[in-house]
Amino acid sequence: MIEIRHLSKSFDGRPVLRDVSLEVREGETLAIIGRSGSGKSVLLKHFIGLLVPDAGEVRVDGERLADLPYADLRRVRRKFGVLFQGGALFDSMSALQNVEFPLRTFSDSSEEEIEARAMACLEMVELPDAAHKKPAELSGGMQKRVALARAIAVEPKYILYDEPTSGLDPETSNTIDELINRLNHEINATGVVITHDIHSVLNIADRVAFIHEGRLHWTGSVADLHTTTDPELSAFVRANEYQIGSVEHPLP
Repeated sequence: MIEIRHLSKSFDGRPVLRDVSLEVREGETLAIIGRSGSGKSVLLKHFIGLLVPDAGEVRVDGERLADLPYADLRRVRRKFGVLFQGGALFDSMSALQNVEFPLRTFSDSSEEEIEARAMACLEMVELPDAAHKKPAELSGGMQKRVALARAIAVEPKYILYDEPTSGLDPETSNTIDELINRLNHEINATGVVITHDIHSVLNIADRVAFIHEGRLHWTGSVADLHTTTDPELSAFVRANEYQIGSVEHPLP
C-alpha cells in the first residue's frame, strides 16, 4: 500500500500541494484527476521519492521514504514501473534496448535473460516486430506501448501512469486503456493513473481522487463519480464533454 499523509509542497513560495492525505490500496487502479496545474504530477513524483515533501510523509509498504538511505530508496523504487507522459523513450536506442534498460539497471540477469524478458514484454503490448526500430520510426501510440513494455519489464508491484493517453486519438487511447487493464490483471499490479481524460478513467479506474487547487477535494468509486453533486467535480467532468449520469446510464 502507498500512503500519503498530510503532504504539502511549494515551489518558490507558491503552494502546489496542500495537506494531501491519500491511500493507494493494493490491487486497485486509482485515477488522480484534476485541472492542469492542480498538482497531480507533482504528487506522483513524491510516490517514488523524486520530490521530497515540505511537510507530511510518503510511505510505501510501511517504509517512510524520507527516512531511507539511497540504497534502500533505490530498492523501494524497484517496486515501481513508470509510464512517463510522452513515453520518454531514448531516441538513440531501439525499442528492444529501451525495454532492456531497466533490467540492466535493476537486475543481475544474464544478457540472454534480459533480451528474453524484454521481448516477452514487447509481445505483451503486441509489438514484437518493432523490437529493432528506433522511436522515430514508431507512431505516437506505438511509442506509448513500448514505454508501457518498459514500465512492466521489472515486474513491478506498482505502475504509475502519467497522462497515458495524452496526445493520442480516441481509437489509440482506447487501445492503451485496454492494454493497461489487461496488463494490470496479468501481472497483478496496483496502478496509479494521472489523467484529465474522463473516458479513460471510466475504462480503467476502480477509484478516483480529484485534486483541486492543490488539495484532495474528492475521492470515490467510479460509480460515485456518476452520481456526484459536488460542483467543482461536476464542472471538471462537464469541461471534458461528459455529463454526470447514473451507473445504469453511464456517461456518454
